[in-house]
Amino acid sequence: MIISASRRTDIPSYYSEWMVNRLREGYAEVRNPMNWNQVSKVDLSPENVDCIVFWSKDPANMLPRLREIDELGYEYYFQFTLTPYGNDIETGLRNKTEIVKTFKELSSMIGPERIVWRYDPVILNDSIDESWHIEKFNGLCESLEGCTDECMVSFVDMYPKLRKAERSGMIRSITDDEKRRLFDSFSNIADEYGMKIRTCCEHGMDNGRCIDTERIERIIGKSLAVKGKVNQRELCNCAKSVDIGAYDSCASGCIYCYANRNHSTSVLNLQKHDPLGKMIR
Repeated sequence: MIISASRRTDIPSYYSEWMVNRLREGYAEVRNPMNWNQVSKVDLSPENVDCIVFWSKDPANMLPRLREIDELGYEYYFQFTLTPYGNDIETGLRNKTEIVKTFKELSSMIGPERIVWRYDPVILNDSIDESWHIEKFNGLCESLEGCTDECMVSFVDMYPKLRKAERSGMIRSITDDEKRRLFDSFSNIADEYGMKIRTCCEHGMDNGRCIDTERIERIIGKSLAVKGKVNQRELCNCAKSVDIGAYDSCASGCIYCYANRNHSTSVLNLQKHDPLGKMIR
């Protein structure tokens, strides 16, 4: 079984203590996001978990806990989102220079093959244009050279909750031509720094897999018999996994986020969180 930790919230940043406690106990409980009263028990024993995929924008809090996770017998890799946006867009994150340092430290601890860099999502507005992204992407590639072998790129999806940001001019729709030009530019730049560019669920491009069977097999040193992810988007190539996170629980405050309905509610839920509890919320 592959554990996703998590598409729904940033477990390494905000719930690392809870995560290690659940690994010690060998199980976690998860609410069905479509049915709040339905709770499932997920077996997290090392014998049952082939690999954990951690998703994070700033996993600094997880780094001191990785040795114990190793000693408990778990294999894992990170989907590490690092973008050049400021606190007007990603309101709760540390300075990106510091997060780059965390990326490098993590890579030195676990190896570049166990970190996938996510440049995700690409957004455009009057001040953030294609040339801005190309310049910033090149700078991040230079900083992360040798720290990862793959970059996953995606473009913002205009969810209904983004209408306010769209009206204010913070985000606008991106055309297919703009996506193609940026993808081609990113690919050329990344190639110079020894990275492979993939996209996440984009039409007509080189779509990768966030939950990547081939990467997991290289990490764990054996083959897996897993099927494609159920109930994901049409172009999703991810392997089947079990997500143990919870929506409305991330305090990063990114204006483009699909997983939080309201930032204040998410911060409040984080404050109520019990790291000794069986579930995040």
